[in-house]
Amino acid sequence: MATLDLIGSSPKFRAVMTEVARVAPVDSAVLIQGETGTGKEVIARAIHEASPRRNHCFVALNCAAIPSALLESELFGHERGAFTGACVQTKGRFQTADGGTLFLDEIGDLPLELQPKLLRALQEREFERLGSTQTVRVNVRVVAATNQDLAELVARKLFRADLFYRLNVIPICLPPLRERVQDIPPLTEFFVAKFAARLNKPIDVIPDEVMAVLRAHDWPGNIRELQNFIERAVLFSPGSVLRLPLDLNQTVKQSSETVSRTLADADREHILETLKQTNWLIGGQDGAANRLGLPRTTLIYKMRKLGIEMRRSTRARSVRQLAEEQYHAQANC
Repeated sequence: MATLDLIGSSPKFRAVMTEVARVAPVDSAVLIQGETGTGKEVIARAIHEASPRRNHCFVALNCAAIPSALLESELFGHERGAFTGACVQTKGRFQTADGGTLFLDEIGDLPLELQPKLLRALQEREFERLGSTQTVRVNVRVVAATNQDLAELVARKLFRADLFYRLNVIPICLPPLRERVQDIPPLTEFFVAKFAARLNKPIDVIPDEVMAVLRAHDWPGNIRELQNFIERAVLFSPGSVLRLPLDLNQTVKQSSETVSRTLADADREHILETLKQTNWLIGGQDGAANRLGLPRTTLIYKMRKLGIEMRRSTRARSVRQLAEEQYHAQANC
């Protein structure tokens, strides 16, 4: 797995990698579920590279990218003359992956009429090429992936229940990037170095404010969106410092401002709750400032900034406390 781009140290990513290490040595089918762009194929490759099959082929097929009329031939191959244009016998992905791993991406888009043949290939490890009656036996581990809810598709009779259960022997759920924010900086650094080398751009500085904006965005397209974003940023950066493209910067900036407002609201609620607990006493050993671990003047400043008005009794106590502090200071001189 050392050759793969497995980047991250967040708890959720570490949990996924623990699962990869646990399932890699066995031959059971794996179903990887997650939103678009979360890196399902990268995890499938990690499983293959950590398995005893690592010295054999890893073959990938996107079930949604091939017309349904051609998908059976892509999976199982065809004989010469099986259909118009079939001039030679052709191996399918199952036979090409013999001894290795077959990755079926977007498995939820597999046509219903093809699902029984896939189920048989999974259970019996055998199939017939299109246009042939001769059985071909293979030794293939299947890892499937989807961004759809297969259980819901089964309930709607758009996906066979028996195939779902056969694929879902070991489920792995990939978290979206918004749930692993601490992985954004190392991913960003990796993509900057990758595209800087590819585009021959000497980008060696990522400003803190740029990283803060990237961390604040929710990235609906997940890692793939971040990767494409960084490629554009590297391309449009005029010097050695990473700059955000103006159009993308505005989109991410809006997310950053939303996060800032949310944090300010939470800070305001916390201060208000502490003030209520102390009956709006700010200073002193039992005051809100002491409970919050802040100097009294800092708390007053934050209250003003957050629009929290002191009550009259609080102002009176503050003036009295200040006078008492000055008196004690003079007495100790």
